[in-house]
Amino acid sequence: MTQPRKADHPIDKRFMERWSPRAFDPRPMTPDQLASLFEAARWAPSCVNSQPWRFIYAMRDTADWQRFLDLLAPNNQAWAKNASALVIVCSHTQMSFPGSTNTVPSPTHSFDTGAAWMQLALQAVEQGLQTHAMAGFDRERAGKDLDVPSDYRVEAAIAIGWPGDKASLPEALQAREMPSARHPVTRFAFAGRFIGS
Repeated sequence: MTQPRKADHPIDKRFMERWSPRAFDPRPMTPDQLASLFEAARWAPSCVNSQPWRFIYAMRDTADWQRFLDLLAPNNQAWAKNASALVIVCSHTQMSFPGSTNTVPSPTHSFDTGAAWMQLALQAVEQGLQTHAMAGFDRERAGKDLDVPSDYRVEAAIAIGWPGDKASLPEALQAREMPSARHPVTRFAFAGRFIGS
């Protein structure tokens, strides 16, 4: 990393090492390496243990790879083509309370799925991998092409892979290929009531 991040309070180093690069080394990862990321996601907390997250994936050099790559916006395809895996993240919008077979709308499906994604991302850092989540993809087409049921929401796309050389990126992206800064805690954590905007 060219500009190391600095935490204002003590935290585990993985939080600082996780960022969203676009430069990936186009070498494959093993199914076991990917399974460890999903295992980490598996243990995320969720409302009444509903576990609403679903991960649909394609690994590099498999029959599904190009189909997943084609779901991404062209500017994301330009760099994500070098990733080792592409993942579409979905969340189940319905849930059942323990002991009931009736389903009701889940108020936290996106929140819970975000927790699972974060655990996946931190496990990737532990394994020497990096991840980059994307909003720039065709959600409607992803839902249709990947047979996502109507009671699931397509949330995000993720590129996973080995860190690469930023020289592989278009010139405009090379300048942005560094960990980003963050607002101070005082900007978003308030005692007693909401303050600011």
